[in-house]
Amino acid sequence: MNKLKITYYATTAIISAMMLFIAFETLTKPEVKISMAHLGFPDYFRIELGIAKIIGAVLIWLPVRLLREAAYIGFAIMFASASLSHAAVGDPVGKVITGLVFLAILIVSYVCGAKLPKTNRD
Repeated sequence: MNKLKITYYATTAIISAMMLFIAFETLTKPEVKISMAHLGFPDYFRIELGIAKIIGAVLIWLPVRLLREAAYIGFAIMFASASLSHAAVGDPVGKVITGLVFLAILIVSYVCGAKLPKTNRD
């Protein structure tokens, strides 16, 4: 397997696994409810976000380009929005940078996936 393919599968797996883990926390941990309120979001948004993360973690692997790219777009908006939200309420720099780091991993996954021949990804 070449480096491009390994990078694509590794970064996509990181994003997918991370989203499933965070979705579980988003839906089950009371601390996340407090954190979302701190950011100014209503509780129902926490539930929607948790479900969207699960859906996106699945869609990012599908061979249907439209669905896969919708997941990438959704995750990109989510990571950028998370960083912006944490910055807006004055949270520590670490919380702001975390979303940007995950956004960078997502971009690497997308770029590597776009460079793979269709038979290797779809």
